[in-house]
Amino acid sequence: MRNRISTTFDKLRREKRCGLVAYVTCGDPDVETTIDVILALEGAGADFIELGVPFSDPIADGPVIQAASFRALQRGTTMADVLAIAKSIRTRSEIPLVLFSYLNPILQFGFEKFAQAAAESGCDGVLVTDLPPEFSKDLRSAMKRSHLRTVFLLSPTSSGDRIKLVDKMSDGFVYYVSTTGVTGARKDLDPALIGRLSEVRSQLTTPLAVGFGISTHEHYAVLSDYCDAVVVGSAIVKAVGDGDRNGAAERAADVVRGIVGPSG
Repeated sequence: MRNRISTTFDKLRREKRCGLVAYVTCGDPDVETTIDVILALEGAGADFIELGVPFSDPIADGPVIQAASFRALQRGTTMADVLAIAKSIRTRSEIPLVLFSYLNPILQFGFEKFAQAAAESGCDGVLVTDLPPEFSKDLRSAMKRSHLRTVFLLSPTSSGDRIKLVDKMSDGFVYYVSTTGVTGARKDLDPALIGRLSEVRSQLTTPLAVGFGISTHEHYAVLSDYCDAVVVGSAIVKAVGDGDRNGAAERAADVVRGIVGPSG
């Protein structure tokens, strides 16, 4: 069954364009502002939205997203709130929505109940950062029954066998972590990244998105020939948190406009 993720990647291929996946920490600074931020990101040129589920121990995330997650949890943001954000967005937009979560909040919800609720809220896929694909059978089965796509991670240290496994298990896209370490905007890309991306992409049947450290138009321009989309997270989350909530949506939109450039 087709969904918005596949449809959007098909559109990007026809347009010969590299897409942009925009990550937001849901509930920071509050639920209502998160909705405004997402709509502004789409208007600025984002092609996909990752809905970050706040979690108390976000081990893959750097200080910017950790701090945003902590603020959202302090305000009482729950998985139900994240799904409510998705439902609100879906009444106004067809942009693909990918839930970005650690495993524990999904386990507490229950795989089947979670998948059904996510689908009913208008989500299109799920990325669980700390769930290896080898142990994902139950979650993937629940996702398939609700017609949701799954996304798994590759890293610079992934072997050829690992690349094949992740490609097989991912039916949304493959998320390639551009550098070892945690999330966070970086000034320079890893010099070895381009060669590695070419090697990885040649082995994939699933679209490839590249994230971690991407924060400038120069990064986007360099990577656009080597992947199907780039993921921008920390730069957006920082912009949201760098001022009062009234200007959060416009600050986030400015980040995306700055990355995709005037023709994006």
